[in-house]
Amino acid sequence: MRILCTNDDGIHAPGLQVVEQIARALSDDVWIVAPELDQSGVSHSLSLNDPLRLREVSPRHFAVRGTPTDCVIMGARHILGDKLPDLVLSGVNKGRNVAEDVVYSGTIAGALEGTILGFPSFALSQEFSIETRNAPLWDTALKFGPDIIRKVIGAGVPRNTVINVNFPSCMPDDVKGIRITRQGKRNQGFLKIDRRHDGRGNPYFWIGFERAAMMDAPAEGTDLAALAARYVSVTPLRLDRTDEAFSETLIDTLK
Repeated sequence: MRILCTNDDGIHAPGLQVVEQIARALSDDVWIVAPELDQSGVSHSLSLNDPLRLREVSPRHFAVRGTPTDCVIMGARHILGDKLPDLVLSGVNKGRNVAEDVVYSGTIAGALEGTILGFPSFALSQEFSIETRNAPLWDTALKFGPDIIRKVIGAGVPRNTVINVNFPSCMPDDVKGIRITRQGKRNQGFLKIDRRHDGRGNPYFWIGFERAAMMDAPAEGTDLAALAARYVSVTPLRLDRTDEAFSETLIDTLK
């Protein structure tokens, strides 16, 4: 099995080494194509107005000055040659990708691009807490990642579905199990604008987050609830975002 790995944290991110270890537990034909720089939060951006600069870091390890989407396309359509990947792994992201993160995440986008190109694809993310922010518990992803991927592939991944896997912020032995979840929803009060001033007195702004507003009790069955209860969250996400129920309403409304 040929595996193409990418991420959004960049070619030197510790989580990329973790996803490579997960991939090597499944195959010895592993290729790494990741962004040269941190691309967190770029979503499914595609570089159309800038050239892509490609650098070979080491054998089968390449850095692209572009987005995770660019990396998957570059890997599948150029670097790997005639033998296409059988599997795309994106991650392991430092921090969870749940709820509305799915819309913003470059990690999710890397896996989505793999799905668009027709390959079974997984987004992998390791949650961290305040205590583990600077030292995420990567061993949890390493322990559970390979077996989850094997079993899901064995079940058969639908062609237009990407698998979003989030590992809880706890030691492997403290994980209570695996839950199949749906995408959750946060209280959007957690977003804030942080206004500051540069050395010349001119204002500039950071998008920030109010952690207290993120602590609402999550709905049962969601990715948020699973992580809070120390379960690995596995969420199948569909590429087709059509709202079928509302489409039926609009048929009558817009006659």
